[in-house]
Amino acid sequence: MEFNEKLQQLRKQNNMTQEQLAEKLYVSRAAVSKWESGKGYPNIESLKAISKLFSVSIDDLLSGNELLTLAETENRTNINTIYGLMFGILDLAVLIFFILPLFGEREADYIHMVTLLSNTTIPSVIKTVYYIVLISMAAFGAFEIWIQRFKDERKMQICSTCSIWLHALTILVFAVSQEPYVTVLLFMLFMVKVVLLIKKSSMK
Repeated sequence: MEFNEKLQQLRKQNNMTQEQLAEKLYVSRAAVSKWESGKGYPNIESLKAISKLFSVSIDDLLSGNELLTLAETENRTNINTIYGLMFGILDLAVLIFFILPLFGEREADYIHMVTLLSNTTIPSVIKTVYYIVLISMAAFGAFEIWIQRFKDERKMQICSTCSIWLHALTILVFAVSQEPYVTVLLFMLFMVKVVLLIKKSSMK
């Protein structure tokens, strides 16, 4: 008997609906439905909760192959979570561009470096664009970190893709407006993401 059949049998033997089981395991009813339909497995914590709730061992719940599949899935999810957090931190790191003296400000025959916040020579429209792209990246970085708590691989992948495109757009904005120092630093952060993606792909 497969795990999905065992779970369904245990639930019915204890006169529980999927909603009631979901409440006891602190998961959604959709998650329980997915497990019982054989479309996925619970994570280690949920599996322990199921084992405790029905007073059965994990070995009784899962076959050897299912345990291997679960371990591989859990490992892949943990790796995706780590890389997702790294992406989020890198996107949040653009906030330093507000306070680092990376923007040239001309005074007479001299150009000295000032922060974005204190620069008075950048046209207001362009400055507004800078604010928008940098704040958007930082906000998306915070969202990336928050989304990792759900451990949804599809959402993690979408976030990584969006992060790459948003980062590339930000580099383009500063490159076109001829801000070399910001462009170079953004490009360095971008290359870190590329290396992370390559390493992540090689571990699959």
